[in-house]
Amino acid sequence: MHELSIASAVVDTAVRHSGGRRVTLVSVRVGQLRQVVADSLAFYFGVVARETVCEGARLDQELVAARLRCRACEREWAVDVPAFRCPACAGGDVEVLSGEELEVESIELEVESECTA
Repeated sequence: MHELSIASAVVDTAVRHSGGRRVTLVSVRVGQLRQVVADSLAFYFGVVARETVCEGARLDQELVAARLRCRACEREWAVDVPAFRCPACAGGDVEVLSGEELEVESIELEVESECTA
């Protein structure tokens, strides 16, 4: 259920950077190792966004694949399931290169129409 706290942080970030304008889209990058359930995050985003400038905004989620590097032999690889052993040398001293991201990539705001007389 950590998706609720993530959704809250995303909405807070969008509200803080919106300048009071209505938010129409929030794009986030979520690393595979965060184990975020996309549907749950979208649901909680909608709940938390109520009565804020984010109400009705779309949440676009990009999943960032997990990549590791073996510190012993420098081999890099993508992982589908967390298996922290190097496939080349079977070493266990690995560095996570990607997959732990959790960041707001962009925020789109409603364009204010100008009336000309």
